Amino acid sequence: MTKYDVIIIGTGAGGGTLARKLAPTGKRILLLERGQYLPKEIENWNPREVYTVGRYRTKESWYDRDGNAFAPFTHYCVGGNTKMYGAALLRLRERDFQETLHANGISPAWDVPYRDFEPYYLEAERMYSVHGARGADSTEPYAGAPYPYPAMRPEPDMQELFDNLEMLGHRPAPAPLGIRLPEDLRRPDTAAVPSLFDGYPDPTEMKADSHVVGIKQALTYDNVTLVTGIEVKKLLTDHTGKRVSKVMAMLDGDEVAFEGDVVFLACGAINSAALLLRSANAQHSNGLGNSSGLVGRNLMLHNNGTVLAVTGKANNALFQKAFLISEFYHGAPDFSYPLGLIQLMGKTDPDTLLGLLQEEFGSDKEYDLDYYTRHTIDFFITTEDLPKYENQVKLMPDGSIQLIYNPTNLEAYQRLRQKLITILDNVDKSFGYDIKGYLGYKLGISGVSHQSGTCRFGSDPDTSVLDLNCKAHDLDNLYVVDTSFFPSSGAVNPSLTAMANALRVGDHIMDKMRWRGDARINAMP
Repeated sequence: MTKYDVIIIGTGAGGGTLARKLAPTGKRILLLERGQYLPKEIENWNPREVYTVGRYRTKESWYDRDGNAFAPFTHYCVGGNTKMYGAALLRLRERDFQETLHANGISPAWDVPYRDFEPYYLEAERMYSVHGARGADSTEPYAGAPYPYPAMRPEPDMQELFDNLEMLGHRPAPAPLGIRLPEDLRRPDTAAVPSLFDGYPDPTEMKADSHVVGIKQALTYDNVTLVTGIEVKKLLTDHTGKRVSKVMAMLDGDEVAFEGDVVFLACGAINSAALLLRSANAQHSNGLGNSSGLVGRNLMLHNNGTVLAVTGKANNALFQKAFLISEFYHGAPDFSYPLGLIQLMGKTDPDTLLGLLQEEFGSDKEYDLDYYTRHTIDFFITTEDLPKYENQVKLMPDGSIQLIYNPTNLEAYQRLRQKLITILDNVDKSFGYDIKGYLGYKLGISGVSHQSGTCRFGSDPDTSVLDLNCKAHDLDNLYVVDTSFFPSSGAVNPSLTAMANALRVGDHIMDKMRWRGDARINAMP
């Protein structure tokens, strides 16, 4: 059995970033990925295949609190869920690291302050080629340098909407996006116009995902090995119970085992917790690293939803994901508690759009979906989901995943939705968008793309699973580097924070082991 210096389980935002960070050390690094490489094929840009058929989603079933099966919106492939994300790479606000009172509870403080994450946010922004405009978003925290690249120029119809919002006194700001444009790579003669991007695979590899930016670059080093199509089933500990001694997995129907000096979990907040629970043994009867009883607890999914304005005025934007509105992030004149973030999103797929039209305007009508695709403006809203002990990842008797989950902070979500509708009504009155109505939905239990919590970090082993460097309190060589470590979720997309934290933990392990490597990582071609 080959013994490795490092084993990383999962290749998404945390695992892929960490692999790239540690690759230059020369240490023997093994990457284990449950999925395969996502194929480059014409179906990458087929809305029905991607959304309705779920061509790239997992086919496994998870279960809700009542034992009802559902299909989770998650993806097992090299790069994990970043292959399908919209690459909105936002920092948590500085206040998100502090205890914050919400209408329905308290968002706890982090034991590591924003200032300690800030240099790693910078490093992650460079690595993931983030385009943005520092200072345009009034709630964005301080930064030690400008964004690596200027903000993307909105398509004409989105620029017009941006200008109209400003004329009404609002402060829209360019959305910071991880995208590798040809001009950034000094290839201005290469034709590239992003369109189906948010929620789709990107065969052009313009999307800065953790496969293209992390794994692909890590594999240029001879000391890095990737095994795909391998599902880790259990972590074994040595006779002391203090070290992970073997990683047990299934590959092509056979059980295989690996040994590593340091093991990193990066399976996603839900699957990492489930793996720890499945790894219970005599020394860890409630699950590996679970002396606190908090593994799987405090699951957060965000209150996410869509709002589509149906307009008489045409909207010819294809990419659309151009700007955000953050003015209600910390509250509003009529509501002193935080509300959250409004962002433009990619265009809604035709089958979902048809269902929303039928729900709002009746199923007895014929709808020209080409027309309505060009006559909607699509927004995504996010409100913080508060950590609750009762919201948890559990295992069914057969080992399947069960989510015991009730949403929190719903008043803030409803208020934020109404704020957006009021803004758009005023835009309509002032600039003649001829809005016919509003469509949309709130993501339910299957919408797990913003999952976090489940293995929170902290300085007290009684109230946290991981220490401040994301090492399990109960084990000497096990770390978790996905969004499991979040004590609270804020109201921004969690990817950049996962990436920044992976870089932070990478620095820690390199210092601890006295390994040499790149001090800071820049974007790579």
